[in-house]
Amino acid sequence: MGHHIFIIISIATLAAGIAVAAGAPARGVLDFSMQDIGGRETALAQYRGKVLLLVNTASKCGLTPQYKALEEVYKRYRDQGLVILGFPANDFLGQEPGTNAEIKEFCLINYGVSFPMFAKISVRGKGIHPLYKFLVEKETNPRFAGKIAWNFTKFLVDRKGEVIARFEPRTVPDDPAVIAAIEKALQEK
Repeated sequence: MGHHIFIIISIATLAAGIAVAAGAPARGVLDFSMQDIGGRETALAQYRGKVLLLVNTASKCGLTPQYKALEEVYKRYRDQGLVILGFPANDFLGQEPGTNAEIKEFCLINYGVSFPMFAKISVRGKGIHPLYKFLVEKETNPRFAGKIAWNFTKFLVDRKGEVIARFEPRTVPDDPAVIAAIEKALQEK
């Protein structure tokens, strides 16, 4: 019986990724499927029931040291259900020029990043990834829409997969407002 449940969950997860890829409208962040930084297809549906902090990152930005605070916040709250998802993007003055392998190595060596990192994407412009298109458009994310201004914009997503807060790049991950929002979201079951 247990094997049948796994197969049903796998099929549902696969179907969600295919639906978004085929152009069906996404209803939430968890409907997307992304390549992780190692090149494996990853359905964000696997994070259902977790609190997520989505961050567009860059390795050669004045805000790059935020990786340290992101890792500290992740370690502090991961056992309570927080997952930070890093999305490298080279959309701002070429501040993420590396390959996925170079980005992964940079993050590990310089900041000890252990939270999930994804393959480099675009977070604005013509080549915007569908996940970020969903996050920035009024029709799909009315409360927190708006163009990504720079690297390290943060979106907080509750356990149901709904965006509940947005923090602009200069708001550091361990800012009291960010921590309060994370803790509140973690308390909700």
